Amino acid sequence: MAKTSAPKTQKNDYSAAQIQVLEGLEPVRKRPGMYIGSTDIIGLHESLREIIDNAVDEALAGFAKNVWIVLNKDGSATVVDDGRGIPVDIVKNYKKSGLEIVMTKLHAGGKFGGSAYKISGGLHGVGASVVNALSEWMWAEIKRDGKYYTQDYARGKTTTDLKTVPHSRLGHDFIEENETGTIITFYPDKEIFSTIEFEFDTIKKLIRERAYLVPSLYFHLFDRREEQEKEVHFYFEGGITSLITKLNENKVGIHKVIYIEKQEGEVNVSMALQYNEGYAENVESYVNVINTINGGTHLTGFRMALTRAINDYGKKIGSFKEDEEGITGDDTREGLTAVVYVKMPQDRIQFEGQTKGKLGNAEIQPIVQSVVKEGLSTYFEENPQDGRKILEKVYLAAKARLAAKAAKEAILRKGALEGSSLPGKLADCQEKDPSVSELYLVEGDSAGGSAKQGRDRKFQAILPLKGKILNTERARLDKLIEHEEVKNLIIALGMGIGETIKFDKLRYHRIIIMTDADVDGEHIETLILTFFYRHMPEVIKEGFLYIAMPPLYKLQSGKDVKYAYSDEEKDTEIKAMNGKSVSIQRYKGLGEMNPAQLWETTMNPANRILKQVGIDDAEIADATFTMLMGDEVPPRKHFIQSNAKNANLDI
Repeated sequence: MAKTSAPKTQKNDYSAAQIQVLEGLEPVRKRPGMYIGSTDIIGLHESLREIIDNAVDEALAGFAKNVWIVLNKDGSATVVDDGRGIPVDIVKNYKKSGLEIVMTKLHAGGKFGGSAYKISGGLHGVGASVVNALSEWMWAEIKRDGKYYTQDYARGKTTTDLKTVPHSRLGHDFIEENETGTIITFYPDKEIFSTIEFEFDTIKKLIRERAYLVPSLYFHLFDRREEQEKEVHFYFEGGITSLITKLNENKVGIHKVIYIEKQEGEVNVSMALQYNEGYAENVESYVNVINTINGGTHLTGFRMALTRAINDYGKKIGSFKEDEEGITGDDTREGLTAVVYVKMPQDRIQFEGQTKGKLGNAEIQPIVQSVVKEGLSTYFEENPQDGRKILEKVYLAAKARLAAKAAKEAILRKGALEGSSLPGKLADCQEKDPSVSELYLVEGDSAGGSAKQGRDRKFQAILPLKGKILNTERARLDKLIEHEEVKNLIIALGMGIGETIKFDKLRYHRIIIMTDADVDGEHIETLILTFFYRHMPEVIKEGFLYIAMPPLYKLQSGKDVKYAYSDEEKDTEIKAMNGKSVSIQRYKGLGEMNPAQLWETTMNPANRILKQVGIDDAEIADATFTMLMGDEVPPRKHFIQSNAKNANLDI
């Protein structure tokens, strides 16, 4: 992809005079988690994100047009931008270059004075120095006035003087056509991080996200660690409108994407939304280029404005009567895909927590609320057809909510009259402490019977599920509660469902899906996963959902019995029994194992293998569930055709 040179019309007045220094780097290596959140793989990528966001800040300031990220063969990472270049002139009070100060002093950078960067996403200007402190080695190259200036560092300390060189040491000059730019290369410290191997897909998602948020900025990612190099490029002119289109790519939108943007003083608010025919909500929020995964005041303002605008429009055109209860916030979430994006001066941002998961600025809520309410009201007036489609969507959601509430209350009343709200099919455990209690969700009555007999009754509960449960991707809450197997599961878990869900009431902190190792078993497993992902995501986020791994083979030679959980393990075990006559039994289903075998192989904590279910990427998970379990056939057909060669069929 051809690069685009940075604009030359703006004056490069970014100099060492704008660098302010607050303290040294000693605390960073002592308590790295305070600065990057953790020292696992998440913290590793947080370090790279800080350097990338420094480059993105140059684009937000109106200078850079390209950002390159290179994963080098030696395990290091390089980030390049064609912005102004970190200042290399001398900071008078310290008698050191601006570059050295930025790279070796904590809280040093151009983001404190307020003139070099009005909007930024870096860690309050400490990003480069923190990454330097946590790197085994690091070097910087700055291009200013057509010259290259370079300096080396190790674990936060300067190891060479600042010097001028004729060419970039990268071996490839990304910014050759530019007079200015910044190149940072670092190798994470093995003494700090539990892993120092960068994940290509994680970085790809990170830069794609930023490409949506900063329109017309080119991102180029190269992975040179393998013999077969990989590269991706991102560039979106549509901004967050393009992001909505991406998030809804496998869904049917009921109207065109609504986009609202307005500048209120120093705060810029933009919002894009589109309702689809599904039932799941997908809302993302950002401040500058930071993904506020836990929301905050900007998201609260958006939700309040959305509910108010829809209610007001419904009453205005006569859809809702004045004395009716109207639409609640939960009703507006069904099938909603939205992005809320606030840009504001960096020195005004108040995050809750060091890793910036939640925006805390109280003054942002009324600003966002006012902009979104005004924008939506105008849109509904000018696009009445879209307005009525949205009203119809949320009205049906409200109807379903009331029906589900009535059905749930009826279920609870019935349970109370019977003296116990637990379903009859549940073989509960004796233990009442959720933290040590397990619930096995078992396919079929046959396997359920074996599991009930083979379990440890003290802490293991069994709930047999008859047949394939309801596909909850395609069902509203009222239909969910009417389905017998799903209703039994909800009651057994004890935390409720929908708007009154109480996570602290969950009766088991280890919920284990145990199905046959065949196509039907995998389908049932997927249906159960869909239920938890769509209606009880907290169970997955807290790490309480597991998949049991029953053995595929029983190998017996005389009295010597071994179990194999894969074809590879089977071959290894047979070789270990060399010279003996080995009988091989292939388990087609859980029901083929007697209670003792099921306990020994699949339920005994000392021997069993469990897979913990997690959500590494909520966006990808949402798209996958929509594609596999939704109503749209073409995306699913394409997926099956593309992956058929990888299928493992037991015919």
